[in-house]
Amino acid sequence: MKQLNEVTEGGEETASVPVVRSNRRKVLFWAGGVFAVLLFSFFIVFGRPFSTRDTDVFLYIDNDDNIDSVYVKVEWTLQPKSMSTFKFLSTLFSYESKIHRGRYEVSGHSSVISVFRALFGGRQTPVRIVIPTTWTKEMALGRIAGKLMVDSLSLTRAFNDPDLCNKYNLDTCTIVSVLIPNTYDIYWDISPEEFLERMYEESQKFWTSERLEKAKKIGLSTMEVLTLASIVDAETADGKEKPMVAGLYVNRLHKGMPLQSDPTVKYALGDFELRRVYKNMLRTRSPYNTYINVGLPPSPIRIPTVEGIDAVLNYTRHNYLYMCAKEDLSGTHNFTTSYGEHRRNARNYAQAIDRRNVK
Repeated sequence: MKQLNEVTEGGEETASVPVVRSNRRKVLFWAGGVFAVLLFSFFIVFGRPFSTRDTDVFLYIDNDDNIDSVYVKVEWTLQPKSMSTFKFLSTLFSYESKIHRGRYEVSGHSSVISVFRALFGGRQTPVRIVIPTTWTKEMALGRIAGKLMVDSLSLTRAFNDPDLCNKYNLDTCTIVSVLIPNTYDIYWDISPEEFLERMYEESQKFWTSERLEKAKKIGLSTMEVLTLASIVDAETADGKEKPMVAGLYVNRLHKGMPLQSDPTVKYALGDFELRRVYKNMLRTRSPYNTYINVGLPPSPIRIPTVEGIDAVLNYTRHNYLYMCAKEDLSGTHNFTTSYGEHRRNARNYAQAIDRRNVK
């Protein structure tokens, strides 16, 4: 092939095209080398493990944290060999003015880039909250607050705010009905008002059309179902027995009989550790005492379990009107339609706990 040449002023020809190509190859070679070095340096500096922890840890950024306190928390929690790269990125991207509060999960040996991106972008990890089945909402909220940024006093104050409760057509007693004991993923920095709103939304989801239809057939509102379920849960921990207990109380309600449930007396007294209910206690004046009041209490006496709620909605059909704890102290009950037989069962149980010196 004929080679193209340039003509000089003296009329001589020079082979310029191969020289240009050769120079281009050299430039590309050196540029590629520089890029490879930069890329390698990038991974060495930014891609190597930043956290020296072997296990996953959580980094908590509060409302009052500034860039210096964040540096302290990062260094203390992750124990990096050096903070220089993290501080460089913080300065480069003005992280000081964009600090996001939250709970951030950092996996073992995370790179500085992954840690910085999570904090800079506010990509916090939600907290898995299990609503406990406690006697009072204050007890439950205290446990829940222990896993969130909000303190228990602020959370309780929201649930005891009449105006806030009224927003959901509830009062400070019935607001406990929004605490359905399931497991929820909630962001650590949620506010008390946001938490209440979230619980209300979750409670609405819980009451499916199927559950609502079952409650309607029994003749109970959702609040009444929750209240009865709370009594059933307090009476027995035996899951198989709960529908039986629920059926007994439904029978009493339909007949207009007082429920005469000992746990409602405990609630009325405010003594949740009470091991034995005596006759004089049955006269305790309280709307929650089902010995002196016919029908259900104004609100649940404890946060009911889902098992208890479904036991009420799917109660066992029978004719029993009386029950008494078994004398073997197993926690289960003897059921009967006869008041006379019930009294004999009660005597047997009383003698059994006397022998055990239960006070």
